[in-house]
Amino acid sequence: MLISTTFDLNGYEIRATMGEVFGLTVRSRNIGAGCIAGLRSIGGGEIPEFTKLLVQSRNEAMARMVAEAVARGANAVVGMRFDGGAFGQWSEICAYGTAVWVEPISDYAKQQHAAQAAPGTLAHQGAYAVKVSEWAANPPPSGVPGT
Repeated sequence: MLISTTFDLNGYEIRATMGEVFGLTVRSRNIGAGCIAGLRSIGGGEIPEFTKLLVQSRNEAMARMVAEAVARGANAVVGMRFDGGAFGQWSEICAYGTAVWVEPISDYAKQQHAAQAAPGTLAHQGAYAVKVSEWAANPPPSGVPGT
């Protein structure tokens, strides 16, 4: 699945538009992490517990958006964006874009498309996964979503 924040893909021609797609996740904070984050906020700086939670939420939202695009028969998403919000102890992340069918027209795009079709993913894109546990005792290997 090619994903772009632009509305076109250089070297590709959009042949069909399948419509808007989105993926949504709402997460609550872990009470222990919330307490630790509260203490860290006194001194200022990054709060790693929340950074990790938001990264994993984005990955889950992306996975759901990609699944919806695949279900519509798309092979790319253009105009991809994130939206987020917070209410109470919950944070909401939404990934959205336009599902399209593209065909490569440049030589480089044809090579890229062939590389994507063989293993099922582009080398520079990590796989997105749903049901990522942000509090796993044994973290997944490097390069796996959520790490």
